[in-house]
Amino acid sequence: MKNIVSVQNIVKTYNMRDGIVYALNDVSFSINKGDFVSITGPSGSGKTTLLLALSGLIRPTSGEIIFENQHLENAPDKKLAEFRKKHVGFVMQNFSLIPYMSAIQNVMIPLGLNGHSSAEQQALSSAVLEMVGLENRQNHFPRELSAGQQQRVAIARALVNKPTIIFADEPTGNLDPSLSTEILEFLQKINKELNITIMMVTHSPQAANYGNVKITLDEGKLINQNLN
Repeated sequence: MKNIVSVQNIVKTYNMRDGIVYALNDVSFSINKGDFVSITGPSGSGKTTLLLALSGLIRPTSGEIIFENQHLENAPDKKLAEFRKKHVGFVMQNFSLIPYMSAIQNVMIPLGLNGHSSAEQQALSSAVLEMVGLENRQNHFPRELSAGQQQRVAIARALVNKPTIIFADEPTGNLDPSLSTEILEFLQKINKELNITIMMVTHSPQAANYGNVKITLDEGKLINQNLN
């Protein structure tokens, strides 16, 4: 298995009024290409901070984050932006869709940022919406879609640039149990069929079971890493 992410002794601190707070405290682990990683732990344990650091949206205070032999921890902003455009897809709890844009227009956004022509944007976005079962909802606005359909649009947007890795932060947090299962099974399908690595933060033990690698954080420290 090819190693895709290596995290070595990363620390993230914040200077607060009453002292230094450790959001991440000496966290180390490695992930292989094609892994489905679930990251669990109580609120405030550092789960979202870890995703933000791995995606280059925040810098660790110390330690190393290596993605396919590329160091991210001290990379310049431009290099980190290129890394995200080329390699990363995001799926968020609140879907993060632009309300005045149709489903296909929302999916097209990353392609526009990457310089695809209008025709390419339309064709690629239409194909990925069909992949997630929304070929008949392409021109619907978010308010005209169910919560599950909105999250599938968000997944399509994350997929459209053919990312190496998808970071999912509580992707089922706003969904009922049946829709949660639908979205989790779809993420698992993407992981297995497209060999896209997924790192998913979740509070749900049921959701965590979809991962073949389980990372548990508590008070910023990694307290467990299990392989299924």
